[in-house]
Amino acid sequence: MSDNAVPTKAASGPFLSSIMQIEPQWIDYNGHLNMAYYNVMFDRAIDQIWAELGIGPAYMKERQGSTFTAECHVRYLREIHLGDPVQIAVWLIAADEKRLHTFEELRHATEGWISATSENMSVHIDMTKRKVAPFPEDIQVNIARVLQAHTALPRPDGLGRAIGMPAKR
Repeated sequence: MSDNAVPTKAASGPFLSSIMQIEPQWIDYNGHLNMAYYNVMFDRAIDQIWAELGIGPAYMKERQGSTFTAECHVRYLREIHLGDPVQIAVWLIAADEKRLHTFEELRHATEGWISATSENMSVHIDMTKRKVAPFPEDIQVNIARVLQAHTALPRPDGLGRAIGMPAKR
């Protein structure tokens, strides 16, 4: 799909990324995926849904707009290892004229269990000024279409979680 096309894949349910493989250099001395590379895979999935929304690489090149991550909360739930195929589901949780709130689940692609989640706030940037700016109207239409579809979906487990010490009993 071209960067300016109307989203279809993302409007039918949570967006599903392509299936990805863990790269050998990403495995740490504990024998599992190093925490930094979860973010690499989450980012690759976001690149895929951004292309569906019309804000991928061509958008940056042709219209000088992009997104920056303003906030991120990752939960590591189950180890993932070399050889495990993974796929990421992405929900568009909320949006306004300048921001996108997403939630992602990294799952084992064949067994279905969740390895990690990531909740993010991204901001739209006018790259000529490198400042936060509203999305163009046509992009806002694409975002609204996906947001409407995703709002009807059940909310993913873990959405809105905060970091904090458990209460003592």
